[in-house]
Amino acid sequence: MEVVNAIGRRKAAVARIYLSEGKGQITINKRDLKEFFPSPILQYIVTQPLNTLGVAENYDIKVNIYGGGVKGQAEAIRLAVARALVKVNEENKPALKAEGFMTRDARVVERKKPGQPKARKKFQFSKR
Repeated sequence: MEVVNAIGRRKAAVARIYLSEGKGQITINKRDLKEFFPSPILQYIVTQPLNTLGVAENYDIKVNIYGGGVKGQAEAIRLAVARALVKVNEENKPALKAEGFMTRDARVVERKKPGQPKARKKFQFSKR
């Protein structure tokens, strides 16, 4: 099997992944998964598509990620992994789609407007 690449995005985070056959090693920015994401919840998010299909020990994944925060980065990697698994085998798509891993979450932070303290919040109104 040749190397399969895919891109995942979430908020401001962009993940480029390279999926190849291997022993289940996940490397993010040249660091191990457990070192890059010390939180078990974020590690779980990254490995969700692999665990859903039961192929966690079959593939090595190399990730380049930048932008956003830790949660956005983890979810960007999840989307990229799901897309790569579909490129490997098209039959994986229905199972991943049912879990919601194939959908790009397009919600991003709304910009701050002039004359307001935040995007929607207004300064206190004074009648007099």
